[in-house]
Amino acid sequence: MPKSSPCVFPRSFLWLASLVALVVQSVLSSSYSSSSSSTYQISVPGRKRSGFMERTLVLLDVNTRSPIRVLNDNFLSVQLDPSIIKDGWLDFLSSKRLVTLARGLSPAFLRFGGKRTDFLQFNNQKNLAKFRGPGPDYYLKNYEDDIVRSDIALDEQKGCKLANHPDIMLELQREKAATTQLVLLKEQMSNIYSNITITARSLDKLYNFANCAGLHLILGLNALHRNPDNSWNTSSTLSLLKYGAGKKYNISWELGNEPNAYRGMVGRAVNSTQLAQDYVKLRTLLQSVRYYHRAHLYGPNAGRPRKNAVLLLDGFMKNAGSAVDAVTWQHYYMDGRVNKVEDFLKTRLLDTLTEQITKVTEVVNTHTPGKKVWLGGLGPAWAGGFSNLSDTYAAGFLWVNALGLSAVQGIDVVLRHSFFDYGYTHLVDQNFNPLPDYWFSLVFKRLVGPRVLAVRVAGLQRKPQPGRVIRDKLRIYAHCTSYYNHNYVRGSITIYIINLHRSRKKIKLAGTLRNNTVHQYLLQPYGPDGLRAKYVQLNGEKLLMVDNETFPEFKPKTLRAGRTIAMPPMTIGFYVIKNINAYACRR
Repeated sequence: MPKSSPCVFPRSFLWLASLVALVVQSVLSSSYSSSSSSTYQISVPGRKRSGFMERTLVLLDVNTRSPIRVLNDNFLSVQLDPSIIKDGWLDFLSSKRLVTLARGLSPAFLRFGGKRTDFLQFNNQKNLAKFRGPGPDYYLKNYEDDIVRSDIALDEQKGCKLANHPDIMLELQREKAATTQLVLLKEQMSNIYSNITITARSLDKLYNFANCAGLHLILGLNALHRNPDNSWNTSSTLSLLKYGAGKKYNISWELGNEPNAYRGMVGRAVNSTQLAQDYVKLRTLLQSVRYYHRAHLYGPNAGRPRKNAVLLLDGFMKNAGSAVDAVTWQHYYMDGRVNKVEDFLKTRLLDTLTEQITKVTEVVNTHTPGKKVWLGGLGPAWAGGFSNLSDTYAAGFLWVNALGLSAVQGIDVVLRHSFFDYGYTHLVDQNFNPLPDYWFSLVFKRLVGPRVLAVRVAGLQRKPQPGRVIRDKLRIYAHCTSYYNHNYVRGSITIYIINLHRSRKKIKLAGTLRNNTVHQYLLQPYGPDGLRAKYVQLNGEKLLMVDNETFPEFKPKTLRAGRTIAMPPMTIGFYVIKNINAYACRR
């Protein structure tokens, strides 16, 4: 008589069994009082239904054995638009407060690029006043003299050149910028752009800002500077490279911005074959300048992957995929005409990024498998965004979710447009005050490391309906805690959660996460404006800079081992699982 073989249960079955046990235990031990059932209340005629459905419990576990992705240390990076040369804000990048805010996001890349990249012309001149744009006559002369005096004072400093600009000088600059921004917006709407001169002095100031803040500068070059035969004209670029090499500026490079849109912008197209030849020419040019012969080159900065952009990217990767160190593209969620908070809460909108990433990675892997892919420009809205909306707490749902989705899908770097300047999609306003997305970014930088972990969730699910896609309103992501944060030992895990529901959600840590102390960093809007707030509170404390060089203290709220995480409606929270000694995070 044959012996019966022993029963072997797969690991996934054991995990599921443990989750079921936890659910049963929570149901049996729960009180059916009205105070414990405030989250889910299902109406039944004549009475309230008690029990499991009222508790809204989600069970959460994380695979701590190995990461599913390992990202660049500079995963969250930032961008500056070349328009800061034209509106004058470039002259204020030496501000101590602005440098402090940028330093808070290091290590990171600083991309100097955008729509006006392709209208930049380098001129090796030090006298900035000769090349500044016009301004209101009643203050231009004195204002220009103040800028020159400030430059002279900065030149006398050694190392990082930092300044405290007088309030009156900043007020005049804001007036000038407001006037210039109307001109810039008119150019953008009419698709008629004027050239911008980047001088040697301009490059010095830009590099000083990046270097002092601990950011690595990526400089965009003009791809529309063309010869009569439509080949790329390298004269301005060669002059810029020689100047940068002479100053020993450690810079990486890119060429052009959204080349798929050139026909609409200037009435002249650059096809994928020509663009590939231009990148190969730029790579050769870098190798000819000794200081930059190993410099990194990124591109092609294709636009949102619709038909024309995908065709251009495909042709470019086929002919010049090996010329770039990472493939870059851009994504903006919506145009600047959006005027409702509800638009920022739509799960369908949040999920558009997943579809775009899939399209781009398929093209890249077809021609250069394994090549790193970057989101070279990401913002909540294009055309400058919308005042009191894309610069408020509400926009944080798009931003934090974009970071989580990008990390899970293997995007190596995400460059946020823009760190500072015009419009309403930046991280810092023109008073040098951090906006909500800056605080989200700062908490992310301090707590979230580059190792991405798989999340396993079990809980109440809606029943699928024919023809309807179920989209999650509770977004959960997990990483190893940042190694740069010395408050936590290696092996700790950071979970960040986005609750888009209009009700509180309870999350129970299960499996390997059970019985561990948790540090909570809950970010909520501050003030009466709700989701339109421009201030953020962390665990109930309003976040404000202490002074120009000091950040507020980030005090976590300690949740005892075994305690359920309660996420308030429409909020974002970061949770550090301390001393879990996760194998994936120890190395």
